[in-house]
Amino acid sequence: MDLNTVLDVRDARRREPWRPGDAWLGGGTYLFSEPHPHIRRLVDLSRMGWPPLSWQPDGSLDIAATCTVTELSRFGRSLPVAAAPLFEQCCRAFLASFKIWNMATVGGNLCNGLPAGPMISLAAGLDGTVLLQGQDGATRRLPVTGFVLGAGLTDLSEGELLRSVRLPARALDRRTAFRQVSLYGLGRSGALVTGACDPADGSLSVTVTAATTRPFSFWFALPPTAAALRTAIDDAVRPGEWFDDIHGLPDWRRHMALRLAEEIRRELTSPDRSEVSR
Repeated sequence: MDLNTVLDVRDARRREPWRPGDAWLGGGTYLFSEPHPHIRRLVDLSRMGWPPLSWQPDGSLDIAATCTVTELSRFGRSLPVAAAPLFEQCCRAFLASFKIWNMATVGGNLCNGLPAGPMISLAAGLDGTVLLQGQDGATRRLPVTGFVLGAGLTDLSEGELLRSVRLPARALDRRTAFRQVSLYGLGRSGALVTGACDPADGSLSVTVTAATTRPFSFWFALPPTAAALRTAIDDAVRPGEWFDDIHGLPDWRRHMALRLAEEIRRELTSPDRSEVSR
């Protein structure tokens, strides 16, 4: 879609004061999907030269905001860690063509804050944090579960930039499980639930996305019973936080989220994973 109110496109490498009507441009798959009449200038991040994925000295993984879905998928398929399958599973949860895969960015998916954003699911499920940078150069770091506040709502301030997502080394060593459901065969996610089991201490985390207006993560020092898991989710997610749109009613989303969470609990706590139906 043409953005006929845009008067200028600026290279983000050229520092200029932020002004009303400015918007960051990453892959542009959301910006050019619908009208944005308030936007007057695009600040293009595509030439920043940030490495898409980089290992840190402590073993954590940084994913640049400009990393595309294709780059993340390709990296995940060769990743020598226990959580590697979750990368591809979340990439495949996109309702997107190959064109979107090659343009859509991890940062853009997070900044949109949409319940069905699978990069939100991946980052929240692996204890991810986001690095935010203000117009004055000051930075702050937030957990992904605290960055996405609601459907299409994030903790970004005016002119603030999401620079990268960091996944801690310990989370990458966890055994993961993934469940996703849509109303239609190729529909947008109505519920997406991930789980991660830590081999170091036996703890279990379950993260609910798509069914809810924001990501919810639940951590258990020891694997919970089915009743304890269900109670934890129902106690945390208020009735108004089950998402409601054309892709699924709140009651259905809650039902599916609870069902998928229980499937994940059984998969990650079963002595013989081959007995678990996928």
